[in-house]
Amino acid sequence: MTTLPDRPHTALLIIDVQNGVVAGTHNCDTMIANINSLLDKARAQDVPVVWVQHSDDQLKRDSESWQYVPELLRRDEEPLVHKLYGDSFEDTELEAVLAEHRVGRVVVTGAQTDMCIRSTLHGALVRGYDATLVGDAHTTEDLTEYGAPSPEQVIAHTNLYWTWQSAPGRRGETVDTAEVTFEPLSAG
Repeated sequence: MTTLPDRPHTALLIIDVQNGVVAGTHNCDTMIANINSLLDKARAQDVPVVWVQHSDDQLKRDSESWQYVPELLRRDEEPLVHKLYGDSFEDTELEAVLAEHRVGRVVVTGAQTDMCIRSTLHGALVRGYDATLVGDAHTTEDLTEYGAPSPEQVIAHTNLYWTWQSAPGRRGETVDTAEVTFEPLSAG
């Protein structure tokens, strides 16, 4: 369904599952286990896996907190995209990587729900991609002291509203790990 011409493939995006990003986040162990399950499935089906890694003033490149969690292992042939902004497409080579693999649909996992996950989902949709959020494979920290809802509510609300996202010729959806397929979304 993507509006991108000749892009029949799907890619798995693993966004910012870094030590300093996910430390203390909601249900982190389950999220990591679900991402590992998706990794196994994607690799078995030769689906491109793209890793996204954030850095900024608080998350210094090459620091321990910047490193991916040790439970998730990237293979050398799997692209690693470095980013400085919430949207994984913004000022990165992500679009070029996806174009090289003829990807028109992204399956999104990682952290944090209310920041980089939301930004990347919207960034994908406005750029012509179908975007699937894996509802039990993203997480966020507790920001209730700043007036935010609880992490459980942030995750549930994001899962709910992404289910109904669409734009001409493309759409979003939310599915749990067990329901993920790497087939293109149908027009229905």
